[in-house]
Order: sequence, then structure tokens, then C-alpha cells
Amino acid sequence: MAQFMEIEELCKTWEKTGRSEFLKQCRSQIALATNDGIISADSQGLRDALYGIIWQCLKGAFKPDVATAALADVSHMHPGIGSLIADTFSIIDIETVCLETKSEREILFELLKLCVKSFLSGSMLKERMEYETLEEIKVIQSKLTFSQKYVRLKTKLFYKQQKFNLLREESEGYSKLGAELAQLSCGTQTNHEQLLESIKSLIGCFDLDPNRVLDIILEAFECSPQMDQLFVPLLQNYMCEPLTICHVLGFKFHFYKEENIATPDSLQKVAALLLQHELVDLDDLYPHLMPSDTDIMQTYKKSITEARQFARKMTIVLLSDREKEEEQAEKDKENKDERALDNQKIGLIEAMLRIGDWSHAKQLIDRLPHFSAVSHAPVAKALCDLVGSMIQPLYKDYAMPKGAKSSSVNPPTNSKSISVPKALLQLSPTFRICNYLGPYAGSQPVLIWKLVRLGKVLLNKRASAQEQVKEQWEEVYRNLLSLIEGTLLPSMSTLDSNACLSEEMWSLLKLMPYNIRYCLYGRWKNSTYAVHPPLIRIKATTTDRAKYIMKRLTKDNVKPLGRQLGKLSHVNPGILFEYVLSTIQRYDNFIGPVVDSLKYLTSLSYDVLAYCVIEALANPEKERMKHDDTNLSLWIQSLASFCGTVFRKYNIDLTGLLQYVTNQMKACKSYDLLILREIIVKMAGIEVTEEMTPDQLDALAGGELLRAEGGYFSQVRNTKKSSQRLKDALLTDSLGVALCMLMSQERFHVVFKKGIDVHVKLLGQLHDQCQDTLVQLGGFLANQLGSEDYTKHLPALSTMVTEFHLTPECAFFLCRPMCTHAINSKFDEFRKLDRSANSSQKLSSQQKMQCYVKAVQTVLSSLVDSVRELHIPKVWDDISPQFYCTFWTLSMYDLYVPDMSYDKEVNKIKQQVNSLEDNKDMVSTKRKKERERHNMIMEKLRDEQKKQVEHCQRVLARLKSECDNWFTARSTKNETITQFLQLCIFPRCCFTASDALYCAKFVLTVHQLKTSNFSTLLCYDRVFQDITYTLASCTENEASRYGRFLSEMLKTVQKWHSDKAIYEKECGNYIGFVTVLRASGAESSNKADQLDYENFRHVCHKWQYKLTKAVVSCLESKDYTQIRNTLILLTKILMYFPLVLNLSVVLEKRVDKIRAEEKDKRPDLFALAMGYSGQLKARKSHMIAEDQFHSKDVKSQSSSSTKKSTAPSTATSADSAAMSQERSSGSKSSSNSHSSTTKKSYSSSMSGPLSINIKTETKSETRDDTKNDRGHKEDKKEEKVKNHKDKTRKKEEKVTRQEKTTPSAERSQEKVHKSKRTSAGADGEIKEERKSSERSQRGESIASNSSHGSTGAASHGSAGTVSHKASPAREANDREHKRRKIGHQSPNTSNSQEKAKESDSLERGEREREGRRDKEKKPGEKKRDHSEGDKEGHESKRRKDDEGMRKKSSSPSVREDKDKMKMPRTTSVVRPSSSGDASTNGERSFSKQKETPKESSKSRKESRGEEASSDKPVKESSKRDSRGEDGRKEEARKSKREAKEEDRDEDRHHSSSRKRRP
Repeated sequence: MAQFMEIEELCKTWEKTGRSEFLKQCRSQIALATNDGIISADSQGLRDALYGIIWQCLKGAFKPDVATAALADVSHMHPGIGSLIADTFSIIDIETVCLETKSEREILFELLKLCVKSFLSGSMLKERMEYETLEEIKVIQSKLTFSQKYVRLKTKLFYKQQKFNLLREESEGYSKLGAELAQLSCGTQTNHEQLLESIKSLIGCFDLDPNRVLDIILEAFECSPQMDQLFVPLLQNYMCEPLTICHVLGFKFHFYKEENIATPDSLQKVAALLLQHELVDLDDLYPHLMPSDTDIMQTYKKSITEARQFARKMTIVLLSDREKEEEQAEKDKENKDERALDNQKIGLIEAMLRIGDWSHAKQLIDRLPHFSAVSHAPVAKALCDLVGSMIQPLYKDYAMPKGAKSSSVNPPTNSKSISVPKALLQLSPTFRICNYLGPYAGSQPVLIWKLVRLGKVLLNKRASAQEQVKEQWEEVYRNLLSLIEGTLLPSMSTLDSNACLSEEMWSLLKLMPYNIRYCLYGRWKNSTYAVHPPLIRIKATTTDRAKYIMKRLTKDNVKPLGRQLGKLSHVNPGILFEYVLSTIQRYDNFIGPVVDSLKYLTSLSYDVLAYCVIEALANPEKERMKHDDTNLSLWIQSLASFCGTVFRKYNIDLTGLLQYVTNQMKACKSYDLLILREIIVKMAGIEVTEEMTPDQLDALAGGELLRAEGGYFSQVRNTKKSSQRLKDALLTDSLGVALCMLMSQERFHVVFKKGIDVHVKLLGQLHDQCQDTLVQLGGFLANQLGSEDYTKHLPALSTMVTEFHLTPECAFFLCRPMCTHAINSKFDEFRKLDRSANSSQKLSSQQKMQCYVKAVQTVLSSLVDSVRELHIPKVWDDISPQFYCTFWTLSMYDLYVPDMSYDKEVNKIKQQVNSLEDNKDMVSTKRKKERERHNMIMEKLRDEQKKQVEHCQRVLARLKSECDNWFTARSTKNETITQFLQLCIFPRCCFTASDALYCAKFVLTVHQLKTSNFSTLLCYDRVFQDITYTLASCTENEASRYGRFLSEMLKTVQKWHSDKAIYEKECGNYIGFVTVLRASGAESSNKADQLDYENFRHVCHKWQYKLTKAVVSCLESKDYTQIRNTLILLTKILMYFPLVLNLSVVLEKRVDKIRAEEKDKRPDLFALAMGYSGQLKARKSHMIAEDQFHSKDVKSQSSSSTKKSTAPSTATSADSAAMSQERSSGSKSSSNSHSSTTKKSYSSSMSGPLSINIKTETKSETRDDTKNDRGHKEDKKEEKVKNHKDKTRKKEEKVTRQEKTTPSAERSQEKVHKSKRTSAGADGEIKEERKSSERSQRGESIASNSSHGSTGAASHGSAGTVSHKASPAREANDREHKRRKIGHQSPNTSNSQEKAKESDSLERGEREREGRRDKEKKPGEKKRDHSEGDKEGHESKRRKDDEGMRKKSSSPSVREDKDKMKMPRTTSVVRPSSSGDASTNGERSFSKQKETPKESSKSRKESRGEEASSDKPVKESSKRDSRGEDGRKEEARKSKREAKEEDRDEDRHHSSSRKRRP
């Protein structure tokens, strides 16, 4: 449109400047054209200008003559302008025909006439214009005449035959032509130029058709395709038009297809040669080839569909006959062969490959579906031959084995598209050609061998190449990987079982890292078998065969079926192992036979098996947990067991599997640690189990040989090679150290990372799994690695704690072998120096010990410095860093020599030697070898025992030299014991079973060393004090280890308890059993300061009672973890707890209750309860009564002598023990409050019967208000117990009255009921004690438990005052009576009366407790303890309590309780520290109290008078007594009447209650 505007502008000024401007523009456009009659440059602008001028003329812008003149001027500028003008006129002619107006067309005719006259020729217009237009402008005379002439001329040119194209038309000419060409096949040497001249002369002489001559020449070429050097130049010179030759060839191909005749190979080869020499274009020939691409694609898809249907049929049970299937398979094969014969494109590809024309063959292959061309055997074989000829020179030079013979294959000579590589770096093009073979390279197995061997050479050269040249090898390396992935491995699957080729392939693959190998296996197994139709069929057949074998595999036919599995695995290992592993995951009993049957596998098959195992483990579709989400699935357990067995038996690379476990640990997935655990157990023989026997644990304390012989369930035999392989795999990329770090971290984090939805049982199992596997792996590395290697690979202790964030117990566990090695190395060094200084004389044992101590100090000095940073500085005020390092660096091997285990193993070997002598069937030579082996083991065991004895002596000397510096006197012993237990004992006793024994042994060793500032008694007491919270925080295995620790501690205690001589020998004069500690820090040597044997027995009973109370609390908690852990712990300590019969009854009752409740709810708890219940009943015969366990009546002489002693002493009476137990939960340690102000003073105390008093030279400052409040709370708790015992006492009185009237048989039956009620009473007291202890904090120290319990009423600041004698005994009897009455209470008792009684008894007990506390205090002590404001507060409170008492005095329940308080109280010393004590004492007291009511009231008056006389110094108490004197008399009379009525009611219910109780 822009040109029209310009032309219009030019037309407006045509006369002035328009014409010249138009010509100027046309000249500028024509200047770029060549002077050959054709406009070669861009002529669009010129065309538009001419078009615009003509249309302006038609529109009347100027006259036709003006336009003609302008066009004539333009036509003279270039010869080709006339043709452009004619073309423009033809276009405008067509446009004007369509117009409705005729004016433009008339002007057009006029313009054309002028142009014809001026410059246009008529012949040019005749070629372009319509007949009507030519007639109008008078170029032709008649339209009809011209059209007839045109038809005749066209027929003459194109349809009239000029030459002879049939042989019969000119037989002589064609005969001579044939004879001329036939002479070439006879070997007559001639020149293509001479032949061409002869052919031309024949054509000219006989008027032969040139196209027919061309066809005959191609026929001759087809008969002698080897003479391509003659025919190709002949055709090039005969006819230079490629399209003509292409049409002739296409006509030949069409002929064979239409006649349904197989296309001959000669024609294919001729076509290939013509394509190779570019006489024919492939794009021109391709449409003439049959079948079409659509048909080929449909055939390819059909083959895939048929293969998949075949695979599906293999998984379905068919009822058809095998013969029909075979016939159908043969028909399919024939049809396939026929299709292959008819495919002209496939034949052309084969011909191209045969002549070496890879470029055209590649183009044709790329046009077909992937691998469809090479799926035909001729094409695949031709391509294999081509590749073989290309690599033959390099194969001969580098890879051919010596002495091997190889057929020489010459590469194509005239091929321009391929080049034979002359160096290994030039193999990339050849490898890319091989990739077109795919799995069909199996058609020529020799080629696979050659490629594999060349690949080995290439990888070795690459590995040894320098860094500068390695980049040049990368391209060849990448192409080699593609070749292995796409061709070599898939081609193996198409071969028959070929073990040699499999081993050869492994020799290539083993040079690659495992991750590359596994990637290749993954593509081979998961991708290749799903793409190629032959491999789909092979996969189905292999799976079907594997099913057949696995169904028949048993232990008896392992060998024959194993061979069949081996044959399948040589070429299709991935498919086979996928099914085998799936079978193992379902049926774990297949593991043994399958592992035995795998001995016929090749190395490549073993490596693929390792990959398949990892793939099965990483399967995301499988759930790792069972439906209950608390246990691992069976399939992963089966796989773990299979891994351990197969990796131990066969030499399989472990690196990949270990790296998989490491990656899972990095992702915080610890489920797969089960794999590593099984591998270590099977390959190294290192077991970690909680079911070890005591003999095994004892053997684990010995040397390496003893541990191997007697420390495990299975004998560690033939693990040397497998252990070496495992060690090598763990050292690869430092996987062993990485796994240790990750497991240590996961062990600590597993509880926090799994979320709140995970079951606590599962969390415990995962924690235990991390723990056990860490112990296994750490022990394996310590045993297998040399000391130097272990030190080199493992980081330092501080690094592990600070950088890797390991807990101290894990870090020390890993560092312990390093420390031991460093000490031994330094010891050897010092020993050699001393020996050289002593003129090579043998050192004495004393000198050796000195060298050892010096070596320890040298090595641990750096460790001590690094340990200081692990904890806050305050910790080291209680224990020294040296002691901390000593505890954590030693092991059971250092403290204890298992002589019994050594003797046991030696005797066992001797028996084996004797059995060898008796075995007459064994060959003498073999018997001799076995005897020598056994004797060698015995000698090694004796040497090992001797070395351990010497080592333990050196360690003991070391401990003696440094024990005085372990515990500083800067803090109390209570704090020291706390830090010792918190930082040392508790973390380590739950680490392993051996560590649990070590902790108990270490505590005993510290005691035996008479370590200063260490209280053995305190330590044991803190361990047995309250295990409730410790058990709640343990996992299942930790509970078992904790039980072993407590068992060993109880074993030591029971040893001391069993005999006074042993106690006096091992504890009598030891510092650890001192009960009075001097403020100066020096231990007293006074015999009175030591805990005597009888009091120690009381302490032991208290520990048994405390354990019972804690255990009952856990069993009644309803918490799964606590109940499970408690049952596990009870099983472990059954030998030493319970030892008292009545405590066992309580435990048995609780366990039976759990067994009944959990039978249908939690089967695991039910099983544990059942097992423990049976064991407990079996142990009853070994239990003793309480009075045999300890003497409940303490001699009064010891008490009086203790009172007269000038120094503060231990309160040995049982009443003090009872009071201390009552006070323990509500008091604080006086040592904690004194620590800031007291100089050089420390205190240590215990709850229960043990009470350690501290004499300090400075004034103690206490918080009286807090203590008084706690005392009030404790009074209330104690009053509850008293009410319970009062009720029990009344029941016992009724039982006693009934016994007088009942027959002897009934009395015997009543005694049985009484004993059962006694146990029920003990049960009730334990419940009360448990409730009070739950309200106290777990972290209260022992000192706080005993600082108020040593004197019963705990006067603050008193040094060693013994409590009032009558009060504790009376309280003990009251509690016992109350408990007995509760045991016989009628079920019809009103709840409101019980609440009223309880509230009144609490208030009365509080007032009486305050009164006794005031009586027992001295006036001077009151002034120190209380201010005047405190006194007024207490007095006002007591007045309010008295008013409330008077208001409630009318209540029958209150009068009854007050009447009970008036009962006489025995002065005998009774020990109510346990339920058994109380029940037994209660029976003894009631047997003496068969007296009349008058005597009872008289005794009550006397006792009341004694109390009044004893309360005279206290003003507050006397006032209160005087106010309540009248009320008491009236209440006493009413209470007697109510007591009689209540007795009658209770007698009615007594028989029914007795029947109901078991």
C-alpha cells in the first residue's frame, strides 16, 4: 500500500519530477541484477513499481502512451525487465477480468497493444496471457486455431515415440548392448570411458531408448555388484541426472513389491552403492521403498503388545496344551521372518552396513522406530561385523590375550563415513555406533568379548593417566558407560548361560566405583526389560523358571537346584534375585536353603545381588512397620537375616550396603540399622543381647580369646576372612567412623525427632537398636583395627563431644581403646628405658607398676584437660577430673580377672581332647591336628589369663596411687555421691551389660581402696533409695542392664549381710561405713563411728523395703513403660530381691493382678508377668522371714551407750528409723543450707534406720518456718497412718475374743486368714508410703531424708539427741492397729463418717505432734530455733484447733478416735520400717493385751499421767491438756458405749468378710 501512495505522488508530479524519480528508483533496483537476462537480486520493489504504474494508467492518472514510454525506458535498463512486465500484465489481466466495469480492461488492451508495438514480443505474451486477451490485442488471429496448434505440438513433443525401448523392437541393438556389458562379468578388463563410447554408438546407431539402456546397465551392475569401480563412473558419465536413476531404481523396487517377490540382495546392494557414491539421493529413493513407515510402526507396536501378552500369560495358569502353544509360536516366528524378507528398508540398511556406508544407514535407521531395524538378525549381524572390523586393529594391539587366535576382519576400504580408530582415545565414534545395537549385540558374542576387554584396557589407562591428560579420557569414559548400559549388559540377557562372559564382564565393572555399577544394574534391571520385546519375553521366562525352582528348593536338593539358579543368574541376575528376595521376605525359612544354593553364582551375580538387596530395602511401597506401629515388619527382619548370612558366606562387596545404611542414618531413619547389626553378628561374631548368662558376662571380662570362646552364644569360628572384608568396607571413605558418629547422635535424638505420634515402645526399640549396633560396631573396630589405625581414623574425645555433639558415654566408649593403647605404648616405652638404665636387667613387679602409673599420668594429663570443658566448673568441686577420666577409661577387664571362666574353658577344651582320643573313626592325622589346635588354644588362654592378672595388679596399684585425690573436701559427701551417680554410674550402667557389672565392681573397688571422702553407705543407699523415675526413663534393654547393675549391687550387700565375719572383715574398719563425720574433714577412727553389723542388717531390710515400695508403685502406675521395665528389672534381680517372705507376697499379688488385667490387652506384659510370677514362686523356698533377715528388737544397751557417748552417734533404735522414714519426704538437707556459711564442715545422712549426725563448730542457720510447715504436713500424713492402725487394732481385739469361743479347727483357719490380712496390711502401708513419696521430689538428697529422722522429732540444730522412747513405739503400735482394723472394716461403713474421722484425726494428730516436738526440745534450743513471732503464731493456731476440737467432740467418730489415743503404749522398741515389721510386731503386742476393760482404762490413766508429768516443762502443752481434761472424761464414757455397739455390728460382718477374703 505504501508503494501505491508513492506512485500516486509520482503521478501528481509526473511531468516535473515524477518520471525522472520513477526511473531513478527502477535503475537503483536493477543495479544489483546481473546482465544475464534474469533479475537475480530482490526484485519485489521493482515489481511493485511496475504494477503501480500500470494500474495508475488503468485508473486514468495518465495516458497509455505516457505509461508505454515509461515502461519502454525501464525495459531498456535490463534484458530481464520485459519478462517482469509480461508477468505483471498477466496478473493485471486476471484481476481486470473479475471487475464489473469494462473501462479498465479496455485501457489494458490499448496499453498492451502499444507495448507490443514498442518493446514487448508476442512470443513472450503467448506464454503468459490468456487466449481471449491475445486475440483482443491481435497477437493471434484466432483463439480456436491457436489452441489446436498447441495441442498438436504438445502431443508431438511428449507422446510420440522417437526411440525403441522394447528389446523386440530393436533386438540387434539391445543384443549388442547386452553382449558388451556381459563381457565385463567375464573378467575382461576395460575402461569405463571406452564402454561409455560403445554404449553411445549403439544408442545412436539403433535409436535405443536412453532410459531403457540405463535400466540394462543397472541390471548388469546388479549382476556384478563387486565391479562398482567400473559401473559407478560409467553411470556418473552416462547420466548426470540423479532423479532419473532414482526413478529407474524405484520402478525396480515397486516391481518386486507388486509381484510379492522378495527383493534380491543384489538390488539392495546396487542401491546402497549408488547412495554411497551420491548418484541417488536417499530422500528421493525413500518413497519408493516398501513398506511404509506407518506399517512399520504398527508392526513394532504389535510386537511389543504380543511380548507383553506373552509375559502376562506366563503368570496365568492356562489349561491349553503345550503343543498348541508351540505351534502358535512357530507360526509367529514364520510370519516375522516373512515380514523381514518383505521389508525393503531393512534390506537396504543391511546392504549399506555391508559396504560400510554408516552415514546413510544411520539416517535410515533413525527414521524407523527405536531398535526396530537391528531387531532383524541380518541387520544386527551386519552392524556387529562393521564394529568388529573397526576395533580389530586396537584389539590386536592392546586387548588380545597372549596366544589367542582371532579371525582377521578387514574394514571396508572405500567407506568415507567411517574411520578406523588408531588409538584408544579415538574409540568414541565406534562406541556410539555400538549403541545402535542395543540388546541385539548378542547375535555376535565375540564382539562383546572384544568390547569388554578394550573397556578394561581403557579404564586402566585412564586410572594411570596424569592429571593433565585425564580430561581427554572423560569423553571416551562416558561413551564406554553408555555402551555398557545400552549394549553390553542387555546383550548378555539374550545369550544362553555363559559364566565365562559374566566373569569377564565383572573384570570390567569391578574397576568402577560401586555407585556407577549400581546405576548400571538399575538401568539394566528396571528399564531394559520393559523396552525391548525379546527381553520382555526373556524376563517372563526367567521369572517362570525361578518360580519353578523355588517351589522345589529344600535342604535336601540344594546342589542340583542351586546349579539351575546359577545358570539363570549368569545372564539375568536382576530378574532372578528380585523374585528370590520377594520369596525370602514372605517366608524366612527359605533363607538357609537359598543361601546354600547361591554358591554357583559368578562374581557379577553376587554384586547384582547386593544391589537387589539395597533396592528391596529402599522400596518406598513397603511399610517398615507392622500395623500396630510398634514393631518392625517381618520382611525387613528377613532381609536383615539374609544379608548377614549371605555376606558372611560369600565374597560380596559391602560398601554399597554400608553406604545405604549411612545415608539412611543421615536422613534420621534408623530402621535399617537392623541390617548392619545382623551383618556384624554374622561376619564378625560380635553379639549384643540382653539374654546373656552370668557365665557369658563373666567371660566377656576376660581377654579377646576368652570372649570369643565363652562370651557369645555361638562359637566365633571362621570369621577371620569375613571380618577382614567387613573391616575393609568400613574403612572405605571412613564409613565406620561416620556410622559411629551418626548412631551416637541418633541414639540421643531418636526420642525427639520421631514426633508425638510414634508409640513409646517403638521409640525404645529404635533407641536400643542404635545403642546395640553402636556397641557392636565400636567393639568390632576396636578389635579388628590396629591400635594405630584406630587412633588415626577416630577423632579426639573433645572433637566428638563439641563438634559431633556426642554424649560423654558414647564418646568415652569410642575413645577407650585409644586410651588403653596409648597407656600400653607409653608403658612399654618407659619399661624399655628403665631396663636400659638397669643394664638390661629384668624389672621387678614394683618397678613395672611404677612405670605403669607414670605412663597413665602421662597419657591422661591431656585427657584430663580436655575433660574439664565437658561440664560446668562446679562439677569439679565434688569429683576430680582425674577420677572422671579414670572411671570412664577403665573397663571390666582392668578390674577383674574371670578365673572361673578361664578354668571352665580350659576344662571344656580338655574334654574335647579326651573325646578326640576316644573317637576311633577320625583319621590319625586329623586327630593329631585337632589335638595340637586344642592344646594351642589352652596355652593361649593360660597366657592370656596370666597377662590379665598382671594387668589388673598394675591397675590396682595405679588406683591406690591416685585414689586420695579423687574426691575433694570442698563440698559435702552427699553432693559428691550425687555427682558420682549422675555423671558416672547411671550413664554407664545402662550402656551395656558389661558396663553394668563394671559400675558395681568399680563402686566396690572404691570402697576397698578406702578412698577418702567417699561414703560407701551413702552410695548404696542412693542407688536403692527410689528407682521409680529411673525405671520410667529406661528403654527395654536399659531396664535389663539397670537390673543387672542392681543385682550386682545387691549381691555385694547380701554377701556382707550373710555373715558378720565377712562384714567385719570387708566393712568394719572401712571409711565408707563411717556414720559420724567430723567437721574438720578427717575421718574418725572411733569404733562407735562405724555402722555395726546389726544396724547394717536393718539398713539392708530398709533397702529391700524401699525397692518393694518403688516396684509396687511402678506396677500400679498403669503406664506401659513402667510396668514392662519393672517386670524386666524384677527378673534380673530375682536372686537377691525379694529375700523377705512378706515382701514377696506383696509383689506376687501385684504381679498376679497385672497378669489378670493384661491377658487380653497387652500380651507382652502378660508374658512378662507370667514368667516372673513362675520364677518368683520357685524362689519362695529360698526366702526367709523378716525376723531372720534382721533383728527387730534392738538391745537397749546400745541405745543407752549411744546416749551416754560424748560424741554424736548413730541413732540405732527402730523408732528413730520409723520417724526418719516419716520425715524423709518433707525435709531438706542441712548440708545444702549450711554450705554457704559453714567453713570446713560437711554433712551426710541417710533416710530410714541409717542416720549420720554431723558435729560442726559453727552456728547453723535454718529456715524454721519452712520446716515447721513441712512438719505439719508430715504430722497429717502420720495421723492418717495412725487412724488406720487404730481401726486395725480394734479388729484384732474382736478376732482375739472370737478365738476363745471358736473350735481349734476354726482357730487354725482364722490364723490363715490373719496371715493373709497381715500381708494385706503390709500392702496398705506400702500404698500409704507410696502416696507420700510421690508428693516428694525425686532429687531430694539422702541427707534431707535423715537430718530430721535421726531423732524422730528432728530438733533443728541438735547434735545427737535420741528421741523419746515411748512415742515411736506407741506410734508403731497405733499404725499397726489401724492397719489391722482397716483390713477388717465392714463394707457398710458410711463414707461421711469416714471423712469426719479422717479430718478430726488429722487435726488432733497435728496438735499432738506439735506438743511432742515442744516437749522434746530444750529451752535453749527453742530460743535458737524460733522467734517470738513464731511462738505467737503457733499458739494462736493451737487455740483455734482446740475450739474446733470442742465443736466436733460430740461426733461419735471423734470420741472413738480420742478413746483410741488413750490406749496404753508399749515401751518396747519396734521397727515399723516395712509392712512386714509392722504386722509382726502388731501380732506380738496384741497377744499381750488380753486384759479387762478396767485394766485397760487403768493403764490408760497411768499412761496419761506419765505423759502429763513429762509435759510439765512445756507451757503450751499443759494449758491445752487442762482445757480438754473434762471433755476427755465425758468422751471416754460415750466411746465405751459406742465401741460395744460397733463391736456387735462388726461381729455380724466378720464371718462374711472372712469368707470373702482369699
